[in-house]
Amino acid sequence: MLDAFTKKRIGKILDNYIDKKIPNHLKNEIEIRYKFRGNTVTLSQEKPGYMGGRFEYPIAQLRLDESYWKVYWKDSKDKWHFVDDIEPVTDFEKQLMEIDSNDIFWV
Repeated sequence: MLDAFTKKRIGKILDNYIDKKIPNHLKNEIEIRYKFRGNTVTLSQEKPGYMGGRFEYPIAQLRLDESYWKVYWKDSKDKWHFVDDIEPVTDFEKQLMEIDSNDIFWV
């Protein structure tokens, strides 16, 4: 389980990342959210739906496993899968940058 200090540190990293990720002219339309659960941080994106309303879909999941952050993607059947191309590392920010630069996460 992530301790309060780690959650706060990761929250600040993610808030800064989200602020820079979405261009100012789209901030009213697109939101990137994160949620903590146990040793897991899940990123999702919310944007306008085709028929009105809002649509939220998962971007990626980062799991802390024995001091290493592992990155996962979610399939159409709501199952998370480990991303083999992203090596587990101890640096959360490095994994976030891997997600940012990898086309499989962004629609």
